[in-house]
Amino acid sequence: MGREGGGASGRGRCVAGPGACRRRPPVAGLGGLGLWLQCLFPQPGMADSAQAQKLVYLVTGGCGFLGEHVVRMLLQQEPQLRELRIFDLHLGPWLEELKTGPVQVTAIQGDVTQAHEVAAAVAGAHVVIHTAGLVDVFGKTSPETIHEVNVQGTRNVIEACVQTGTRFLVYTSSMEVVGPNIKGQPFYRGNENTPYEAVHRHPYPCSKALAEQLVLEANGRKVLGGLPLVTCALRPTGIYGEGHQIMRDFYHQGLRLGGRLFRAIPASVEHGRVYVGNVAWMHVLVARELQHRAALMGGQVYFCYDNSPYKSYEDFNMEFLGPCGLRLVGTRPLLPYWLLLFLAALNVLLQWLLRPLLLYAPLLNPYTLAMANTTFTVSTDKARRHFGYEPLFSWEESRTRTIRWVQAVEGSAQ
Repeated sequence: MGREGGGASGRGRCVAGPGACRRRPPVAGLGGLGLWLQCLFPQPGMADSAQAQKLVYLVTGGCGFLGEHVVRMLLQQEPQLRELRIFDLHLGPWLEELKTGPVQVTAIQGDVTQAHEVAAAVAGAHVVIHTAGLVDVFGKTSPETIHEVNVQGTRNVIEACVQTGTRFLVYTSSMEVVGPNIKGQPFYRGNENTPYEAVHRHPYPCSKALAEQLVLEANGRKVLGGLPLVTCALRPTGIYGEGHQIMRDFYHQGLRLGGRLFRAIPASVEHGRVYVGNVAWMHVLVARELQHRAALMGGQVYFCYDNSPYKSYEDFNMEFLGPCGLRLVGTRPLLPYWLLLFLAALNVLLQWLLRPLLLYAPLLNPYTLAMANTTFTVSTDKARRHFGYEPLFSWEESRTRTIRWVQAVEGSAQ
């Protein structure tokens, strides 16, 4: 919930320059032809060591839930990284441990709503991964602030890229740009081209839809130096994993209720959830491949999902909360839907009445109720086709890592 944290195929290129190609030994048995082929189609690992670790990445919202995982994934999986800039309104103390490695880690405290701060952070970066944003579906923040951070903040990042000459921008969007919509229409194993009526009223999905549109429309704009800006957007489904605040909230709620959670959603409702490590991995992979497949990937959106099982929100959460001692009461919802709808509306009224006095942000409101009660599952075939995405973490490993984290939360709560 934090403020700073969502064509034709490209041609091969000589990553180390023509001179480097001339210095390489020709492919055995092909003589001069082999040398010519190496220049046109360089093999993995053939770049000169002098060209390694030359890239500067900026991660906005790098201390948020997803942002931290993206930062750590870049340090582990991007061999050409020379400097990693982490831009956030609130810098985490864990950044200090990253400053002793071979990659220069630069922590920048700043606000995406301040254009001059964003421009200073972007200047000199080759790639920007824009994860910063307000994720708020509970009404903790005003609609105006959500718009300012998610929409104006994204506009500031785009303009900073244009003004400073940064060419590659990866934006963290959300499945909620598409749905579930307020009509409760299911989306079953859909892809980026599946027809669906995206109808929103809640400030959060509206802001993400507007921000995503800005990013996609910016693809092809000329940046400083005259080259085109290349952009794309990733739409993760519901993210889970280490550091997930809502999972922590559900766990503490269950503890307060004596180790029980009460079923409110039919088990037949399915949602696609995705492990945060795989979301981070897709960001790193896209940022890398966008530089080589601009014609194919520029201006595109990609759903972000892995092999986690399709289940209702409650049954999925119990995959982690169950081994930590909680149990889900009831095989069917204990309250009828009309009563839940009434309670959700009542929560909105209470939130409005109490806002001058205190912050009342319950988990149940009309938007979260519609989300939880609507089947929404996606596929990632497009990501697999365009840039070879495969989940880095299996479901079993993702589940184990999340359980260990919840157990650590349990230990700290005692």
